[in-house]
Amino acid sequence: MTSPGRRVALVLDALRHGWPISVDGAFTLLPAETGFVAAVQSRTMLISAARAVTLKLANQREAAVPEAPVLIRGAEPFDLPAARSLADPALDLVHPLKGPFVAEQLDQRAAAEAAMELARLAGILPAFLVDPQPPGEAQAVGAADLTAWKDTASLRIAARARLPVAACDDTEIAAFRSADDLREHVALVIGAQSGDRAPLVRLHSECLTGDILGSLKCDCGPQLDAALEAMADEARCGGWGVLLYLRQEGRGIGLINKLRAYQLQDQGFDTVDANTRLGLPSEARDFPVAARMLQLLGVGSVRLMTNNPAKVEALRAAGVTVTQRVPHQLPSNPHNARYLATKRDRSGHLLK
Repeated sequence: MTSPGRRVALVLDALRHGWPISVDGAFTLLPAETGFVAAVQSRTMLISAARAVTLKLANQREAAVPEAPVLIRGAEPFDLPAARSLADPALDLVHPLKGPFVAEQLDQRAAAEAAMELARLAGILPAFLVDPQPPGEAQAVGAADLTAWKDTASLRIAARARLPVAACDDTEIAAFRSADDLREHVALVIGAQSGDRAPLVRLHSECLTGDILGSLKCDCGPQLDAALEAMADEARCGGWGVLLYLRQEGRGIGLINKLRAYQLQDQGFDTVDANTRLGLPSEARDFPVAARMLQLLGVGSVRLMTNNPAKVEALRAAGVTVTQRVPHQLPSNPHNARYLATKRDRSGHLLK
């Protein structure tokens, strides 16, 4: 019998490949973004409340949660080109006229909510053709299977090695792997690990554009470099540091959806509203994974480098003792000033 975690892993793979899935046997869902059967059609679609707001179809409760599912019906059956133009807000300027549509009663809400989260985890747009014809061979999953997939108890240290880096040559790297999750997180332990002193710790979410390409739209690259330098300074003074590099691109929405959010920012939306229009949460990172990594490294208490009080509370809720919040603010540039202001004004970051 297939395990719950494996069922989720198989469904994520199916969504990336454009294959249909079945959630709790409630309905068969074909991802609007990656589906590829040319002749497929459906009378209904599952979209996010954020997209439904654009179509004036969501009620107030649904609109309060951008990623909440809404079932809609069109005057004509949906095909994949129509579904994609409806799913992607970046195409609104190209295909401005949509509809008419009506919202329908959604009876299998738990299954629908699981489908929207699975789409986010797969890094695709949260939109599906519902019970498409022809249906195709669907990969089955249950809403409750997500709990098993997220269980951090299966996370293990897969390998460790000495890794001198530019900031400090007394550094070790540890890679972490979970049986049903393809993402491999890493930790850099800088300096000599000691149980007598809480390490300086930074949770850094993967940012290809900022960390590798030097993007000026965010402050991720400079924050990463500054954190490593600060930990190196700790090591030179007899302390130590731990940098957790979490494979949670775009605060958990994935690289491609992050770039879609960039497109919307170019149209005038801030970072929060861009995610909202995509039907994705502005914060979707998995902090229990970070807590488990620290546990496996033997770290119980930390001095956390962050400007985000919510990150402190999330780690504490996951069982980590945070003895101090260490500010980690860097100068802005003309390209990220609005981004940083949004983090301060709408996401609660403590920035001046």
